Amino acid sequence: MPAPLQSVIARLQAAVRQFSIAQRTFAVLAVAALVLGGVALSSYLTKPTMGPLFSGLSGADASAIVDQLGSKGIKYQLADGGSTILVPQDKLYAERIAMAAAGLPANKSGAGYSLLDSMPVTASEFQQKTTYQRALEGELAKTVGAIDGVDQATVQLAIPDDSVFVEKKKDPTASVFVRTRTGATLSNDQVQAIVHLVSAGIQGMTPTDVAVIDASGKVLSAVGTGTTSGPMSSGATTDYEARVQQAVQRILDPLVGAGNSAVTVTAQLGTSSSQTTTETFSATPTTPPLASSTKTEQYSGAGGAGAAGVLGPDNIAVPSGSSTSGTGSYTSTSTDVTNSVNKSTQVVTTPPGGVQRQSVSVAVDAKAGGALDMTALTQAISAAAGIDPTRGDTISVQRMAFDTTSAQNAATALAKADAATAAEKKQSMIKQAAIAGAVLLLVVFLIVLGMRRSRRARREALDLGSLTAVDEGFDLPDGIDGAALHPVLPPGPSPLLPDPRAVRREEVEAMADEQPAEVAELLRGWLAAPSSGRRR
Repeated sequence: MPAPLQSVIARLQAAVRQFSIAQRTFAVLAVAALVLGGVALSSYLTKPTMGPLFSGLSGADASAIVDQLGSKGIKYQLADGGSTILVPQDKLYAERIAMAAAGLPANKSGAGYSLLDSMPVTASEFQQKTTYQRALEGELAKTVGAIDGVDQATVQLAIPDDSVFVEKKKDPTASVFVRTRTGATLSNDQVQAIVHLVSAGIQGMTPTDVAVIDASGKVLSAVGTGTTSGPMSSGATTDYEARVQQAVQRILDPLVGAGNSAVTVTAQLGTSSSQTTTETFSATPTTPPLASSTKTEQYSGAGGAGAAGVLGPDNIAVPSGSSTSGTGSYTSTSTDVTNSVNKSTQVVTTPPGGVQRQSVSVAVDAKAGGALDMTALTQAISAAAGIDPTRGDTISVQRMAFDTTSAQNAATALAKADAATAAEKKQSMIKQAAIAGAVLLLVVFLIVLGMRRSRRARREALDLGSLTAVDEGFDLPDGIDGAALHPVLPPGPSPLLPDPRAVRREEVEAMADEQPAEVAELLRGWLAAPSSGRRR
């Protein structure tokens, strides 16, 4: 080992020997922290940046892609419950191209209008129709699968054949099967979005012709009734009741204060649609007729002999004994008029979900609402809730005494919990401050201890008792008394004490290690002093 390196190592060992136990512990912790920080920094800097290779994958596609990446030895990470695969950013686009060449993911490229690309020219009409229907089903399934929360979707279309007979024409229908992701559920708005999305993509299909079923077998939308049937009816009713309750509560809170009123709304919504056709006819006297015709008949002639008599037995006329004579005439007039009449036809279609009846019950605290006019308050609540007496709606507004014991207990418990939380935070802060203060005091103590030792080392008298041979062989510079370098030793060294010369030699070596510049300057002064000033 080179001499300079050995000197440096020796100096380090000598410095470490002078450390106390606290200084050595602090030094070990500092070195460990530096090593751990360096390892963490190097691992962070060497960690590759990951990017999404594919997202929204099914289980089969994710398994196939992971197998491909594993066979190539490419690192990957799974996210979003295994539906998203992350790879290093520098290999992202190359792996996308490689996966596309391998036909992955299969669910994104196997169905849809791409089926029409491989259709032969000699395909029959039945094949063309079936392939086109499969293409529609695939495109709709991919679109529905892109909705948040949907893991996989399948669409089946029932499109009837065209017929020249209007009476035999039927509307197309569709059934949609959806499988949600783990922990996700479809809301009413999402189900309606699926229904309208599918119905708008097929000609002649209405939203009530779409059925939506989830993986658990629950009917989310039934054919003929829409999303308001079954379990979705209660959801729509609950939403309506919540909206009305919030509207009434917004009126009561400024009047009686929060927590001093209770509102309950019960609504009954229709589950079937209806259609009403009304025709109205009207006419005005001043309006000219559309068509008018008049027919007149008139006859005239000379009169003849009167009747000779009446018939008797055996049809023999019996003379009456009188006769008449004169002239006769006949006149007849008829008028046919077609008046202009205004005709108005009104068709009203009521969708399912309309309000058939509702009732609102409001209770106000007697203390908070003692000065309120209950009649005016009832009218205001009726207007906010949309009460219609003609359809049977009812409303009840009463002033009652509220039991505030539970509220007071809850407020007391909440205050205690807040106080406990604040005390815990305060204790935690005090504990952290105490730890920080202790660490700071320890650091300051170590620094002060180190400074004191440094000052003590600087102030120690240089004991050169072990340099007797040097004193005898070299001249000392002026100002240095050789007798001072030989302190008087006690007579008769004790055999129990160490050799004083060895002790002084170690002290000199330690001082040379700690203050090499001062010792070198001192030796340089000894060597460069003139011979006239040397002493023996």
